[in-house]
Amino acid sequence: MSDRALAVVRAGALTTVQDQGRPGHAHLGVPRSGALDAPAAALANRLVANPAEAAVLETTLNGCALRPRSTITVAVTGAPCPVTMDGRPAAWGAPVRVPAGALLDVGPARAGLRSYVAVSGGVAVDPVLGSRSTDLLSGLGPAPLTDGAVLPLGCPGVLHMRVDAVPHSAPPAELVLRVTLGPRDDWFTASAVRTLTTRAYRVSSASNRIGLRTEGPSLERAVSGELPSEGMVLGAVQVPPDGSPVVFLADHPTTGGYPVIAVVRGTDLPAAAQAVPGTPVRFVAVRRR
Repeated sequence: MSDRALAVVRAGALTTVQDQGRPGHAHLGVPRSGALDAPAAALANRLVANPAEAAVLETTLNGCALRPRSTITVAVTGAPCPVTMDGRPAAWGAPVRVPAGALLDVGPARAGLRSYVAVSGGVAVDPVLGSRSTDLLSGLGPAPLTDGAVLPLGCPGVLHMRVDAVPHSAPPAELVLRVTLGPRDDWFTASAVRTLTTRAYRVSSASNRIGLRTEGPSLERAVSGELPSEGMVLGAVQVPPDGSPVVFLADHPTTGGYPVIAVVRGTDLPAAAQAVPGTPVRFVAVRRR
């Protein structure tokens, strides 16, 4: 194998390869997937002179440890976390030169959930339907990282920037999600719609890349019948039989049979990617455009 490769020493709780996803295949039942905190992934790529579409690593909770076979430049963004190289502190949110054979350790998130590791040249696993993203729902793309795995890397670009600090949003102390009601808000009582947009919820520990699950007041249905399966979009707030809203994230199914009471604005979803279990959630209704 080429020396343009990265060995996984510690895979962490869940580390996956992600890029901008594979949009345009919902009619085939293929979710979009891609980095949940897209702005953080894009920033990491910019810091190492990668194109925006380059694949990065998305870690969950406790990071990962990597050993390159050649000298590389890396940048870690997203959830703030300690970064070390051969046990010595290294920069978070800035380009870091990692010599061949050195151990880069991306530690546990100090706040938030997901950190992003961009490597000069990008992670060059084989694309599937035009994307290198791991899709946990369909199984498309590379499997989540395991200890001992080796990832091929692409050719690096020319690093032309020096960065002292980068802009980043702190993980939310309260997750505020702006929603447009519908298309199936009429399947719920007026009281349920009022409850969704005025009462507080919490992020459930059952959340994952497929959906952010919530705990809080149950939403009462006005229509008790079955809804034929229909298309689901990113940010859809689906309400299963237990009445607890679920916000669909990047690996969401493309169809579903539970009613969607509202849809979250796309610009609010990156914050959802960093909301830890127990984070308060508020749904704020905005007018239809």
